[in-house]
Amino acid sequence: MEVPAVLWSAVSAADPTPAPVSLDEAAKQAGEAAGWVEQNWSTWLSTGLRILLILVVAVVLRHLVRRALSKLIERMNRSAQAVEGSALGGLLVNAERRRQRSEAIGSVLRSVASFLILGTAGLMVLGAFNVNLAPLLASAGVAGVAIGFGARNLVTDFLSGVFMILEDQYGVGDSVDAGVASGEVIEVGLRVTKLRGDNGEIWYVRNGEIKRIGNLSQGWSTATVDVTVRPTEDLDHVRTVITEVGEAMAKEEPWNERLWGPVEVLGLTEVLLDSMTVRVSAKTMPGKALGVERELRWRVKRAFDELGIRIVGGLPPAPEEPAADPAASVAPPSAYASATSPQSVAATPLTPPPNLAK
Repeated sequence: MEVPAVLWSAVSAADPTPAPVSLDEAAKQAGEAAGWVEQNWSTWLSTGLRILLILVVAVVLRHLVRRALSKLIERMNRSAQAVEGSALGGLLVNAERRRQRSEAIGSVLRSVASFLILGTAGLMVLGAFNVNLAPLLASAGVAGVAIGFGARNLVTDFLSGVFMILEDQYGVGDSVDAGVASGEVIEVGLRVTKLRGDNGEIWYVRNGEIKRIGNLSQGWSTATVDVTVRPTEDLDHVRTVITEVGEAMAKEEPWNERLWGPVEVLGLTEVLLDSMTVRVSAKTMPGKALGVERELRWRVKRAFDELGIRIVGGLPPAPEEPAADPAASVAPPSAYASATSPQSVAATPLTPPPNLAK
């Protein structure tokens, strides 16, 4: 009994089991697949080799750039160590400070170089896969502009911090005047600088807000002392005494390290009728000028007292006025105050005579 064609097609549609494939059909499909692979294998090979070449070049270039930056940092550190042992070493930043700064600069440069090299390699790999990069680059450009406008303060702070580190404007431990705040630097970041004020408060100053920096810890400081003596003193003797005091101070601890130059008598800065002022100056270690000034005043005062040189200063005292007489403001007694005085009697009006007509 033959099954009708309609019924057989219905049964075939209801049965999920696929129909068996003949050998001819299998051979045909295998031939088509082999032909497709044969047509595209050269493209795959060239694309793979191109991607491999991009990755190899990116890795090698990144390694070379990072190695060159590391060599540059090491050379900077060696030059800092060589300068530290020279005569000018004390006037420059110490080697440890320069080492920390160079390491920070090297870290930033290595990160930027890695980002640029690997980012470019990634875009080239996408291009090798025939990915259209125009929409991606356009989106990245629009996003960059939006971020630039929205976070311009952040970008300004970051760039200012990078240039501050590159130029070594200040470092941890320096006493600085940043305009908006002043104090000792306790942390230097790419965005924010932390300062500790004179009263212990901590200031968080954005690097983009710092328009000027006054570093009191770089180079050297100047200690200046004004000594006011009587105009009758011998100036040559005063100069000799101050010079001897400075020489003795420069030979004692810890002033021999804090004084970076001899104590010099610059000369007279003011001559008055009752006094004259002699200015004394000395080059000191950064941040130590105030202590040197106090010690120098102390020693000069002691030396002047031993030699009988009198130090004067300030305004002369005002002359004392005699005490006012309390009776000076009282009016003298009047002769008219008494009714029996001759003046009062003479001033009394006459009594009119009685009327004789009555």
